[in-house]
Amino acid sequence: MAGFTPESGSREPQRAFLVALETPDQQRSGWSAEESLAELALLADTAGAVVAGQTIQRRTALDHATYIGSGKAQEIEDLRAELGFNLVIVDDELSAVHQRNLERVIDCAIIDRSALILEIFAQRARTREAKLQVELAQLQYRLTRLAGKGVDLSRLGGGIGTRGPGETKLETDRRHIRARVTHLRAELQEVSAHRRRLRQERSGQIPVVALTGYTNAGKSTLHRALAGSDVLAEDRLFATLDATARRVEPPEGEPFLLVDTVGFVQKLPHHLVAAFRSTLEEVTAADLILHVVDAGHPKLEEQMATVQAVLQDLDAAEHLQILVFNKIDTLPVHQEAEMLVRLHPGGAAVSARTGLGIDGLLQLIHTSLAERRVTLEVLVPYAESSWVAWLHERGAVLTEEHRPEGTWIRAELERGLAERVRARLAATVTGG
Repeated sequence: MAGFTPESGSREPQRAFLVALETPDQQRSGWSAEESLAELALLADTAGAVVAGQTIQRRTALDHATYIGSGKAQEIEDLRAELGFNLVIVDDELSAVHQRNLERVIDCAIIDRSALILEIFAQRARTREAKLQVELAQLQYRLTRLAGKGVDLSRLGGGIGTRGPGETKLETDRRHIRARVTHLRAELQEVSAHRRRLRQERSGQIPVVALTGYTNAGKSTLHRALAGSDVLAEDRLFATLDATARRVEPPEGEPFLLVDTVGFVQKLPHHLVAAFRSTLEEVTAADLILHVVDAGHPKLEEQMATVQAVLQDLDAAEHLQILVFNKIDTLPVHQEAEMLVRLHPGGAAVSARTGLGIDGLLQLIHTSLAERRVTLEVLVPYAESSWVAWLHERGAVLTEEHRPEGTWIRAELERGLAERVRARLAATVTGG
């Protein structure tokens, strides 16, 4: 069975029961418990599980012992024989205490949304870099859950939430896990350094356009439409994990390098974002970001906010962006696409699947790239010398002089970043 770990020795998919907790704080997130559970069901399906049932527990606050309350936990255990599930997936991240106490009441494996997403990434990892990143995230996640378990992870059997790419089992000792984490970080630092060298080599030669967006918004399909690439395009969550770059030669305008990156999702595990930082650096270093949005999704605005929050964490929210409303061929009324663009000036409406609107998007990319850079002249006081390295990293330094009052720099960089420097250092922007 695809998506089911071979260690389990079973060809049957796991049957999962989904659980969500709704509190007043969570109601203010913009996602209802029902909507979040619907997405969790898609994640479970992507991992290879069959959803046998679901429930929502509404409380004023989480239960400190079992997260959902002992009564609700017993109710789920009573349903287990009737529905035949062997896995419970909770829609939020559980603490080690919550997970252990739930397992004492419910006689089956208990995992949370973070473990489920990590499992999907483990299944989808293909390149050495992706496997390293996923393994690092898994070990960091599980290291926080060793307390009270006698640091014995070998008792974990096969199944969703227990997969480790390239390993038959996790190390059972904290020291061994931490040593492995240190080793993985060192390897990924080498990968990151290699990526930086590649970016420096192509700096000034060809602009970079990065695709980002909520998972399943159609980034990979758009990559294929723009670059004619062979990137996997699949109507599933997290269809591709690796940053794939292809050169695009538009009919008009300068060539550019188009980079496809991993998609985002609400409640994305922090360890996963940290582990994939070297891949996501392709977004932070891009000259232009195409934020791809599923135009027909009912939670369009919430998905856009989720992506912007991750970009903010990556220090990329101020980068030049184009909102690309994809899948407009699925809209019941064509005017809805026009309305989205009116609500978000500067955006584009396309169907990557049919090619509708691709020519207009290419023209918008050409215009944006042509206007993206300005020349910045700034005196950096020696007390603020960290900005000198920042300018070397983010822009092209044309002139650098050491003066009594500080370092005088003339640099070319993206307009939004230049505004940021000017606001901080009272810079004078010329050109552009």
